[in-house]
Amino acid sequence: MEILRTGIVEDEPETREGLSFLLNHAPGFECRHVYDSVEAALAHIDRDPPQVLLLDIGLPGVDGIEGTRLLRQRLPNLAIIILTVFRDEDRVFRAICAGACGYLLKTSGPERILAAIREVAAGGAAMSPEIAVRVMDLLRKEPESRPAGPGDLSPQERRLLKLLAEGHQNKTAAVELGISIHTVGFHLRSIYGKLHVHTRAEAVARAMRDRLI
Repeated sequence: MEILRTGIVEDEPETREGLSFLLNHAPGFECRHVYDSVEAALAHIDRDPPQVLLLDIGLPGVDGIEGTRLLRQRLPNLAIIILTVFRDEDRVFRAICAGACGYLLKTSGPERILAAIREVAAGGAAMSPEIAVRVMDLLRKEPESRPAGPGDLSPQERRLLKLLAEGHQNKTAAVELGISIHTVGFHLRSIYGKLHVHTRAEAVARAMRDRLI
């Protein structure tokens, strides 16, 4: 079994220790990097870097938004999942624009956390539907700005992006659209090329930012 290398940046000791215990006792996972700050992570994460990092957004010092940008600069292939609470939807959106692959509520159960890590390690995105809805609500309340060009997105691609923004995974999006999961993958590759992004989370962030959905 391939072992997924993970890491944690979380300043709350109880949460940090709970996540570390979960990852080191779940089959197929290991957690070698556990830090209480972005500064500590930057100092040591280059040594046998993780594939997926769980990153608290509300850290003292360098916060999760700036931390996402700095860590992705250092390790471009690092997949970052933001850990958040309900009141953080604005910062979550900015973290995704900075390069995060997804976001989870801190109250997410163990199976949801492990599934999210597997999802982003495979190149997908992990999004708590509750937070996705609140981010969309936040964007709807903002003053209208000049819409960006559509990037030649097809109606089907726009519908797919909207479903992903609402928290759907590839399988459930395929069901909603009445297409196969392989066709979803084809549309995603097309979307990445048209929007000049590399991950599903970046595509959703770009689409929301530019009012494409």
